[in-house]
Amino acid sequence: MTRASLEKQPHEVASMFDDVAANYDLTNDVISLGQARRWRKEVARAVDARPAQKILDLAAGTATSSQPFARAGAYVVPCDFSIGMLRVGKRRHPWMPFTAGDGTKLPFKDETFDAVTISFGLRNIQDTDQALRELYRVTKPGGRVVICEFSQPTWAPFRRVYTEYLMRALPPVARTVCSNPDAYVYLAESIRAWPDQAGLAGLLKKAGWSRVAWRDLTGGVVALHRGVRA
Repeated sequence: MTRASLEKQPHEVASMFDDVAANYDLTNDVISLGQARRWRKEVARAVDARPAQKILDLAAGTATSSQPFARAGAYVVPCDFSIGMLRVGKRRHPWMPFTAGDGTKLPFKDETFDAVTISFGLRNIQDTDQALRELYRVTKPGGRVVICEFSQPTWAPFRRVYTEYLMRALPPVARTVCSNPDAYVYLAESIRAWPDQAGLAGLLKKAGWSRVAWRDLTGGVVALHRGVRA
């Protein structure tokens, strides 16, 4: 299986990410036209990791997203269900506690983490509601969640251009740097099917998170959602 369906069977999605693990970070920089690095900085600012805090970075892939938290002195656990991603990450960052885990059934005790975060991975989990409940379960009271995910551009003319880029230009661009461009056809389709900013905020509230808010990045191409566990 080289391309996951939008039914998001876990083994299909994991296999797809295994296939693209080696060049995943490079591909993301290329297809985001350099914006991926800026988005990571905004996530790090929102999480605001502090020394001795415990942070879960779910769907961490190769742990590129985890590095700012580690540099801030936090104990960060990169967790992903793609073994291929974890292997690449472990070679690059052998000191980090990489953990294999399914977002719908996390292998952690209740109230373990001061903060939980997931960037561009919630969309790929089979059951979004269950994943948000699991993130809530493993977060300490008063702890926070930060979700960075593709969303809907707020300006209608740009939204049309963006949709055309996703469906027509993104797979050919990915083909220049990625061995499995079909993965990025899935990426484009999954972004189109994903809830908008208010829709995801509603799912967070439904899962129990309070003080839910979001901030648009790059005109709404990406949204940064935040919440607190009461």
